[in-house]
Amino acid sequence: MAQRKRLGDLLKDAGLVTEDQIQEALEDKKPDQKLGDVMLKRGYITEQQLIEVLEFQLGIPHVSLYQYPIDEHVLGFVPQEMAQQNYIIPLKVEDNALLVAMKDPMDYYVIDDLELATGFNIKPVIATKDDILFAINKYYYNQNSESMIENTSEDDEEAIIRLLDQILTTGVQLKASDIHIDPHEADVHIRYRIDGRLHTEKTVQKFLQNSLIARIKILANLNITQTRLPQDGRIKTSVGVTPVDLRISSLPTVHGEKIVIRILDLNNALMNLSELNFSAENYKKYLKLIKQPSGLVLLTGPTGSGKTSTLYGALNYLNKENVNIVTIEDPVEYQMEGINQVQVNSAVGLTFADGLRSILRQDPNIIMVGEIRDQETAEIAVRASLTGHLVFSTLHTNSALDTVPRLIDMGIEPYLVVSSLTGVVAQRLVRRICRDCIADRKPTEMEKEIYAKNGMEVDRVYFGEGCSTCHHNGYRGRIAIHEVLVIDDRMRSMLLNNKSISELRAYAKEQGMEFLIQDGLQKMKDGLTTMEEIMQVSISV
Repeated sequence: MAQRKRLGDLLKDAGLVTEDQIQEALEDKKPDQKLGDVMLKRGYITEQQLIEVLEFQLGIPHVSLYQYPIDEHVLGFVPQEMAQQNYIIPLKVEDNALLVAMKDPMDYYVIDDLELATGFNIKPVIATKDDILFAINKYYYNQNSESMIENTSEDDEEAIIRLLDQILTTGVQLKASDIHIDPHEADVHIRYRIDGRLHTEKTVQKFLQNSLIARIKILANLNITQTRLPQDGRIKTSVGVTPVDLRISSLPTVHGEKIVIRILDLNNALMNLSELNFSAENYKKYLKLIKQPSGLVLLTGPTGSGKTSTLYGALNYLNKENVNIVTIEDPVEYQMEGINQVQVNSAVGLTFADGLRSILRQDPNIIMVGEIRDQETAEIAVRASLTGHLVFSTLHTNSALDTVPRLIDMGIEPYLVVSSLTGVVAQRLVRRICRDCIADRKPTEMEKEIYAKNGMEVDRVYFGEGCSTCHHNGYRGRIAIHEVLVIDDRMRSMLLNNKSISELRAYAKEQGMEFLIQDGLQKMKDGLTTMEEIMQVSISV
């Protein structure tokens, strides 16, 4: 085993990281974490660079599993749990050795375990983590569902528990935000929303539908006999070693109940403000807004645009011993240490408005209202911000400037809106170009025109070619684009004098405000996203 070198040394020898970075990563590393994972998370290296170093330094080949002909007979040598836990998958037997794709071919403990368990010499090859997960999902699932059909004599409950476990594990590992269980006439489709897009990953036999849905409803404390009305519930559990909060929503359809499971990964719940993709200018403005002692700060954008993460980022930043922060939410997405969080419960009459009235008697400095849904809540939030509290909330509008007319439409007196509102952040999520297969090209005429129209120029634009890291999508992960509107005295008087949105827009532009499209175009110029993504978030160009 002359090859047993340390990963940090290999990366340092290849000139990819410095000794300081290795030390920082080692300090940051949790006991059950691998050094390579910490370096990937910190952005010191990309997965592709890691693979190339291992391939070159250790002489271990890299394989793409996207269309690899895996011999399904060898899957029995490695149990699915072991495969998922260690990110490995057996591929085939050749020359009396078992070829195994591994995320970390330097994990000699796993190799030793495999040799003991299988009796074969193990020949490792390298594959990306996601590539292995997709392959496990595809091949093991096929085998398991076949064995379920043949084995209907197996304890049904056992089979359903295993199936649900598998569906959830896949969702967490693929970093899906939602799992859709869609009943069709002849079967049931399992779809995962990854980076904002739905992918059908598997289909389940129709005869398993009712038991699977009943199992989910039991875990979520829902009424299993009620199949004709929508229901909502939650399950707090751990999938593998990951603590997750699952939001369950059932909806009766013509082919049975459709279930959507929203996954909240409690490990990645709280982001620091610096991780929220603000441009330098917008970051400065947002910090200034949240540091004020009072006023109303609103976050706006469609459902699923990351508003809650940005709000929690602000609360996390402000969460000090000398301030009393109280939130009222529906539902409480993430539980935060040191913050008093109230869950709306309309069944017992605890609405946003009632909760907010009680919160004001709790001597708060900072209040967060999950969402302004009606006139009563809006009015109390506005009045709270005028009586010396800093109030955060969210609203559904298309842009930051549409917020004021929206509040006035809700029935709030214009002078109250104008005097209480200190700033609005509008936000969207766009897919991020995969760092491992990023490439550039010359911009098209249309792209040049869009840049010119926004007072910008562009020489090169970027795109993802597609690789095994991003499952040949060209994108991996998402980033936020923002616009931050700060309400100053001049804008207040313009609003009170009923100036049009176009006049307000012209003034904001004069003051140097970056609109969503401009922030998006700048992020495109920085190689973070593409024109296709910016066009998809329906912002005027």
